[in-house]
Amino acid sequence: MNVSSTLAFLGLPGGGELIILAFIILLLFGSTKLPQLMRNLGKSANEFKRGMAETTDEADSKEKNA
Repeated sequence: MNVSSTLAFLGLPGGGELIILAFIILLLFGSTKLPQLMRNLGKSANEFKRGMAETTDEADSKEKNA
């Protein structure tokens, strides 16, 4: 089983579909708002990762103390 058939089975968009989605997003948000939108998305992802790491650290410290 190759990767492309696995992705198609999961219903994930392919290369052409991603290009169309990117074009639609560019039309909706415009070229001036798009960098700000991506920056905020990156900050949100980093905050999420940081929060997950803190949760994991807290769980590990509780296991060590128990």
